[in-house]
Amino acid sequence: MNFIAMDFETANGKRFSACSLALTIVRNSKIVDEFYSLINPQTDFNWRNIQIHGIHEEDVADAPTFPKVWQHIKSFYTPDQLVIAHNNSFDNSVLKRTLEHYEIEPPVYQTLDTVKTSRKLIPGLSNYKLNTVCDALQIDLHHHHNALDDAQACANILIYQDTQFGSQQIKPFIKMFG
Repeated sequence: MNFIAMDFETANGKRFSACSLALTIVRNSKIVDEFYSLINPQTDFNWRNIQIHGIHEEDVADAPTFPKVWQHIKSFYTPDQLVIAHNNSFDNSVLKRTLEHYEIEPPVYQTLDTVKTSRKLIPGLSNYKLNTVCDALQIDLHHHHNALDDAQACANILIYQDTQFGSQQIKPFIKMFG
C-alpha cells in the first residue's frame, strides 16, 4: 500500500487552530519518511487542549504559520493520493477549516478512517480509540497525542490491516474528500 497518515493537534476547540501536524509517508507498505511541524495557530490556546497534547503558546511562538507549512506538504494532497487518519473526520476538517481560515483553496484527495476499518476488521474491542487499537494489535504508541507518534501508529494500523485482511477488505473504506 501507498498512503500518507496525517495527524493534527489543535490549540482550542476551533478546527482552524492547528498547532502541530505530522505526516507519515508509506510506500509499498513500509514507512519511508515523515514530516512534523509545530504550527503557530495565531489564536489562543485552551487549557483542555494543552492538557491533552502538552503544547503551549510559548512552544509555537516562533513556529511557522499554517500557510508556510502548507507550502511544504501540499503536494501530498492530490486526487490520486490516499491520506488516512484515525478518526479522519477530525483531521480532514482541521485541514479544511485551517486552509479556509487562511483563504487557501482546500484540495481534493482520497481519505480513509482507520477507526472505521478497525471496527469492521477487528470487532469486539471495548472502544476504537487509537491507543486501544494499538494495544490490541501490539503496535507501539509511545506518546499518545503527539502528532508524529499518532500518525505513525495510524500508518501501522493500516499496514497491519492490509497485511492481515488484504486490500480488497480496505478499498470500500476509501472516500474522496474535498
